[in-house]
Amino acid sequence: MTEEITLMPNAAKRVAAIAKKQGQDAVLRLSVEGGGCSGFQYRFGLADHIEDDDVIALENGVKLVVDPMSLDLVRGSAVDFVESLGGSAFQVKNPNAANGCGCGSSFSI
Repeated sequence: MTEEITLMPNAAKRVAAIAKKQGQDAVLRLSVEGGGCSGFQYRFGLADHIEDDDVIALENGVKLVVDPMSLDLVRGSAVDFVESLGGSAFQVKNPNAANGCGCGSSFSI
């Protein structure tokens, strides 16, 4: 387990609910891909398996896994689940991001 990335309690609760509904393990994968309006975009999904080199954060029995390449771009971040008038979504509070888009799903370094 690591302090390199943090899974917040609200996000862990949401992952657990989604995983239970889909009959899967409560393991959320965060990856970073090129694209989006700011250069990089976050991708979330339930993980089918955990790779040997994945970094794992644990919160209330729920795992957040990040591959090493993505971790270089999100190290020190916190993953939360936010509900607002505009909708609900997983959100990454990334201290490495120089700029982000209005929707919070993409960023630049």
